[in-house]
Amino acid sequence: MTEVTRAEVELAGHSHAAGDGLIKDGYHPRLTNSDLAPLKQQSWKSYNFFAFWMSDVHSVGGYVTAGSLFALGLAAWQVLISLLVGIVIVYFLCNLVARPSQATGVPYPVVSRVTFGVLGANVPAVIRGLIAVAWYGIQTFLASNALVLLVLKIDPDLAPYADKAQHGFVGLSTIGWAAFGVMWVLQALVFWRGMNAIRKFIDFCGPAVYVVMFALAAYLVTEAGPSNVSLNLGNITHHGIGAVGMMISAIALVVSYFSGPMLNYGDFARYGRSMAAVKRGNFLGLPVNFLVFAVLCVVTASATIPVYGQLITDPVETVYRLDNITVAILGCLTFIIATIGINIVANFVSPAFDFSHVSPQKISWRTGGMIAAVGSVLITPWNLYNSAETIHYTLDTLGAFIGPLYGVLIADYYLVKKQQVVVDDLFTMSPEGTYHYTKGWNPVAVAATAVAAVIGIVIVFFTNPTAASFSWFIGAAISFLLYLALKNSIPSRETV
Repeated sequence: MTEVTRAEVELAGHSHAAGDGLIKDGYHPRLTNSDLAPLKQQSWKSYNFFAFWMSDVHSVGGYVTAGSLFALGLAAWQVLISLLVGIVIVYFLCNLVARPSQATGVPYPVVSRVTFGVLGANVPAVIRGLIAVAWYGIQTFLASNALVLLVLKIDPDLAPYADKAQHGFVGLSTIGWAAFGVMWVLQALVFWRGMNAIRKFIDFCGPAVYVVMFALAAYLVTEAGPSNVSLNLGNITHHGIGAVGMMISAIALVVSYFSGPMLNYGDFARYGRSMAAVKRGNFLGLPVNFLVFAVLCVVTASATIPVYGQLITDPVETVYRLDNITVAILGCLTFIIATIGINIVANFVSPAFDFSHVSPQKISWRTGGMIAAVGSVLITPWNLYNSAETIHYTLDTLGAFIGPLYGVLIADYYLVKKQQVVVDDLFTMSPEGTYHYTKGWNPVAVAATAVAAVIGIVIVFFTNPTAASFSWFIGAAISFLLYLALKNSIPSRETV
């Protein structure tokens, strides 16, 4: 069998269209709805994927992450090398996970049926969905902080209501709750309009932030004087061999930062008109865009030292301090829009597909997304990000689960299945189906994922922070190798 193509998806026979997906006669209702079925048309071009990554990178989190790397005690050239290596790794990993979804036109949870089985795929779907809920809440909270600052910029007298000690509930202030609610509703409105509206939104978000960032950098550099701007945000404390370990940690941080959207990138790659278009968009959006944005962030942060007398790594706080209230408001609004963009593409679309996958006939794509939105409030995400230690455990724990899912999928698709997919068998409950394995489950995939995840959790909670920062890599490697070692134990299709 050759590698599956779009022509193979649209095989001759009786079929009928529903929504965006092509549902054929014989597709089992337990596995199918119009959101999960192979797409009738794949139309996204390179720019759409470029814009996707711009939305993913151009956020408050991306700004702070890039700036933090330049404050690790490394020389600027060492940081740039680390950034380049890390983002190139992300580029290749994204291309790997994009191919099966682009070739078949189905989202990540459906592709996972190839590896985990038609029913077992609910394991990665639920895990990725719950992780996305956590991240969705965290990003909504971070964006709401920008809105709080915007409100205080307009009316400083409201400051007492932004103090959770004076006017707070469950760890959030009155204005904080209002801001979180506004952000929650705005994101839901964009999501509810569907993937075409999301595509148009992210096409706008990334470039819009670039305009503001370049303008902000130009203003601050002019105010500071070009000679007072440096790419080194801290003292250089690591030299020679001693710098290598820190550079490797920086590389790991870059990969871990993108690990969430990287795992379910197939949710978007499925819309690509060709794999070549996906790769071009990934190249422009990752190595090229990320390096430019990182340098821009550092120049801006560096200029805050002579202008404000201290290093400010939060872009929202930087624009908040501008004397011109109109410019400050526009800046805050831009970063709010940017965070909405990354939250929708990275943390709203994924659980929408994932939760819909659990019960396709009862949970539509939109319903799945709203389940995630409600869940994001119930976990009170501000409590997951209320201290450096909590942030560390949150990020590393999520990485410990994401890595194993990635490793198993790549090992199976490329080295076991040799990129061969029988698309129609992804939607059948027949014991003769290629992906039925044992009652719809591939026990080898589940076991490899579980073992790797447990080891990752042990590393996070019972070793040191340096080892924990590699939880994604460790989990991915263990599950990858374990799956290959046990590949001969993978059940063949059942016969009747």
